[in-house]
Amino acid sequence: MDLTAAALLAMILSFIVYATAAVWYGVPRMRAVPLAAAITPLLWIHAFRHIALQLFSSQEFGFAIPDLTRDQIVYGDLIGMALAIATLYALRFRLRFVVPVAWVFVVATVIDLSNAAVMGIREDLFDKAADVSWLILTFYVPALWVSVALVGWQLWTRRREPIRGP
Repeated sequence: MDLTAAALLAMILSFIVYATAAVWYGVPRMRAVPLAAAITPLLWIHAFRHIALQLFSSQEFGFAIPDLTRDQIVYGDLIGMALAIATLYALRFRLRFVVPVAWVFVVATVIDLSNAAVMGIREDLFDKAADVSWLILTFYVPALWVSVALVGWQLWTRRREPIRGP
């Protein structure tokens, strides 16, 4: 199996595992708790997106990624991380603008992950990724997609529910 096929298979399997865990365990729990408590753990998954900074070091060790692509991925992830943390703080301190901040996080994250996917396909990054970069693409990125989808789902379906702290 070539590297691209292995990476795509790993990514698909990660999506299946995360989606299964979400449906079996996450969704029932989210329905049983207030909105703030439902989305808080999902936001913490995004609080570690600074892992994308490893692209600077992986470039030094042979991961051939153009600087523009690297910068868009890294800075997009840092913005997503900052928005996730801002939403966590807004939830924690029960700020009245928490819902708009959470929606900005969802929209920005979907745009960022979509942009990174397009750039990754264009640059054949599955063929080039190794080590930590490969794990991020095949293990962490699917977790980001599933968790942001769940946050968006919770915000939409519970839009009339007042926010109470976690």
